[in-house]
Amino acid sequence: MPLILTINADNASLEFKCFEMIGEVCLASGKFSDINNSNPELTYERHDGDSYKLEVPQVTYDNVFSFVSATLLDKEHGIIDDMSAITAVGHCVIHGGTHFTESQLITPLTEGLMEQNNHLAPLHNPFNLKGVRLCRKIMPDTPQVAVFDTAFHQSIPDYALVYPIPYEFYIEHGIRRYGFHGISHRYVSHRAADLVGRPLSNLKLISCHLGNSCSITAIDGGCSVDTSMGFTPLEGLMMSTCSGNIDPSIIFHLAREHGMSIDDIEAFLTENSGLRGISGLELDFREFLNTTSIDDARVMLALKMFCYRVSQYIGKYVASLGGLDALIFTGEIGGNMARIRSKVCEKLGFLGIEVDPNKNSNRVCEKEISRDGATVQTFLIPTNVELMIARETLDLVQKPPERIDRVTQFSRLMEIVEKRDACPAEFPQLLEQPNQKGNSKLRNQNLQSEQTRIYGRQPVESLELEGTMDIEPPFAPSAWLSIYNEKP
Repeated sequence: MPLILTINADNASLEFKCFEMIGEVCLASGKFSDINNSNPELTYERHDGDSYKLEVPQVTYDNVFSFVSATLLDKEHGIIDDMSAITAVGHCVIHGGTHFTESQLITPLTEGLMEQNNHLAPLHNPFNLKGVRLCRKIMPDTPQVAVFDTAFHQSIPDYALVYPIPYEFYIEHGIRRYGFHGISHRYVSHRAADLVGRPLSNLKLISCHLGNSCSITAIDGGCSVDTSMGFTPLEGLMMSTCSGNIDPSIIFHLAREHGMSIDDIEAFLTENSGLRGISGLELDFREFLNTTSIDDARVMLALKMFCYRVSQYIGKYVASLGGLDALIFTGEIGGNMARIRSKVCEKLGFLGIEVDPNKNSNRVCEKEISRDGATVQTFLIPTNVELMIARETLDLVQKPPERIDRVTQFSRLMEIVEKRDACPAEFPQLLEQPNQKGNSKLRNQNLQSEQTRIYGRQPVESLELEGTMDIEPPFAPSAWLSIYNEKP
């Protein structure tokens, strides 16, 4: 039975989940938080309810995968007898840049291209890539897949993704709208199609992912056609600590009149603005709603601003789509806060969006919350990013290999080499591939499927890419040039 391990790493934490893919059951999940600080913690839960939380002061980013392995192999609380039971590993990679329009099986070429995007998401991508390399040390022969959070938005048309600045900055420097939360938006769009009972290809949807970070995406026929986040996640909605859209001239004003540096302004807009900046309360969104008085003027202003901007984007995207079949709320706030959903939809009745107060309860479950007779169906759909990553990973490792286009691969690798030679510090050497794994079996447990539908995926077979070559890592130009120097 296929087992997929998913990894989501950033600069302070690493989350993992292990899925049995026949019934799409999450067998175990864990999170290492505050990594590299004085008191890192591990929170762990198994599908049968077994769970624990403990401090793991010895955890660092350099050894965290040894702890992931030890957790899954633990005789009392683990789920497998050997890491070779894992069919493949799926990594959430925040930024795919312009290189990646879909999930990719990780190869030396993929790693090199991923490394070029580190500057686009410095708090995430370097740690995503480090996770890939450290995982290889533990499971050297297990396929790894990169699932990009930006990939879903590659279908956005150019008139919606190009910024109105000199065009060469788009062509030469990749300054454009990328969008984020793509894995989440894709997952809930598929679930919405199931709930509506119509093909996704025939639906116009708006997905509202509202949490500590927030984004809204317009989806036409299963494809993203516009999204609120842009070149970075700072654009768009007001968030927990991020400003979202502001007049760009405010940045010039802060620099000139208040003597703030670029770094100061970046922290100002990403860490001290949004709900925190307006309310003056240093809480995340859920704590903010649960612990503050509704009578506080600044709290009320912050809530009104937040809901107003969400409503604005919904109206804007109905116009972009030319209609709407269903509206989706997801994320920690979208899924848990009935008051927010009600306020957002309050003035959208003219678009056919009407929420039933009784259906719109705080109880977190997948359900329709629209009023009977409403022309637009409104859904509450808890997201499941990790399951989407697991599905993408399994689909990719089961996909028959394609014949390698050596000319294209060589050209792309040489492009990396030239950039490496110009800035060697930005391109550390790829780690070596250590030892071979052995055979192992999943521990026999009574698994209960979390979903009623079985997807009928076939067992994964060992795949070998056609025409692979035993050569040096791709950053050695001589190795690749020698291919073309050989005589026929």
